[in-house]
Amino acid sequence: MKVRCFAPVLAAACLAGIVWAQLPGRPDSFKFAVIGDTGTGGRAQYEVGARLADVRKELPFQSVLMLGDNLYGGQGPKDFRTKFELPYAGLLEAGVKFYAVLGNHDGVQQQGYKPFHMGDRNYYSVHPAANVSLFGLDSNRLDRTQLAWIEKELAHSESQWKIVFFHHPIYSSAARHGSNMELRSELEPLFVKYGVAVVLAGHDHVYERIKAQQGVSYFVVGGSSKLRVGNVRPSPLTAKAFDRDNAFVLMEIDKNALYFRAVSRTGETVDEGSIAKPAEPVDSRPYGGRYGAARILRRSKLPLAIRCGIWGRVL
Repeated sequence: MKVRCFAPVLAAACLAGIVWAQLPGRPDSFKFAVIGDTGTGGRAQYEVGARLADVRKELPFQSVLMLGDNLYGGQGPKDFRTKFELPYAGLLEAGVKFYAVLGNHDGVQQQGYKPFHMGDRNYYSVHPAANVSLFGLDSNRLDRTQLAWIEKELAHSESQWKIVFFHHPIYSSAARHGSNMELRSELEPLFVKYGVAVVLAGHDHVYERIKAQQGVSYFVVGGSSKLRVGNVRPSPLTAKAFDRDNAFVLMEIDKNALYFRAVSRTGETVDEGSIAKPAEPVDSRPYGGRYGAARILRRSKLPLAIRCGIWGRVL
């Protein structure tokens, strides 16, 4: 997809690869970037970091989601500096908040690193804007405790936009790893049941957008520093894929839609579009539909006497 130029005087800048990030670009929306498999400390990581800082001048995103493999190799203080703090210095100086999850190359000590905002936990949730909730999971250690936690969090969330992010993709057409079927069997029923809008993962060092599965949109963003050229094997699942260069994704939530744009290291727009706000599930609480119905009644305009009479108590 070609880089868009909006006036003849900008042609030279467009040819230079600068992204004039539109999306809707509304002042009160929640904007964030997504990167995955980043922590090499190599040239590609620094170039993507510089591109993100340039894009932010046009689209002032507030947060960055990191999809794991945040540090390859060493995990000491020097590594945090050369593989995170320096590549994204422009964003950190601007006050952008990073939210990380652990990949298979990450040490558990990362969850206590303050700039990753994990709260010393390997899974957590944050609510960065009205009607937006982010749920970070540890797909390396998905045990019964974590599954019970994510179900409870999703069930009790009243956010219109629920976004889940973790490292290993449950849908992927890449040859190296592909779809993690064990994780899919555990997580997908919860995503569908509780109205998750978007799921983000890395691990495969490519960009891929999956066709919506049972109303849930899936993205693989695992090529923001590491890259496997030509690794995507397009399948019936694939809506769009890019494996010729490193890439990241910009997202903006504006009331009833989430807008996205995948951008290469050189500034080329490789995918873009929008996702409509998911319908709120009626059965949005665990253990049956009674509680979901109660929420609807609480919000309804039925007279109090009628609402009290349904289950013998005020709703």
